[in-house]
Amino acid sequence: MPEQKKTVRVAAAIIERDGLFFATQRGYGPAKDGWEFPGGKIEPGETAEQALAREIREELDTEIAVGEKIVQAEHDERGFHLSMACFLCRVISGSLTLKEHEAARWLRLEEIDSVDWLPADRIVVEALKNRERKRT
Repeated sequence: MPEQKKTVRVAAAIIERDGLFFATQRGYGPAKDGWEFPGGKIEPGETAEQALAREIREELDTEIAVGEKIVQAEHDERGFHLSMACFLCRVISGSLTLKEHEAARWLRLEEIDSVDWLPADRIVVEALKNRERKRT
């Protein structure tokens, strides 16, 4: 029987403003330098939405409004399974100050592939592209 991997539950913010999406570059850990939608682990007793608001407050010193869930990205990492709830968000207050990331960019959908996304975040990028195709 295959070994059961531990599941790590996280939430990610797809922060959108004027048709641009906020991408961050990891500044630490095994995925350092990879690009991602910001967020973090869901703590026991938290909803994905609560975790996301807390993580963005901690990592980016910004308050967000968490909106529609876009995708539940499932990805097997080395040693664990990542289950990532991804929500469309908008900034309520704050200026997205980088505390843990090395860099950030606002990307139009047409240029969203210009950064090296982490594997789970590629699933989110495809979901955004599919969502846009359905709208046009």
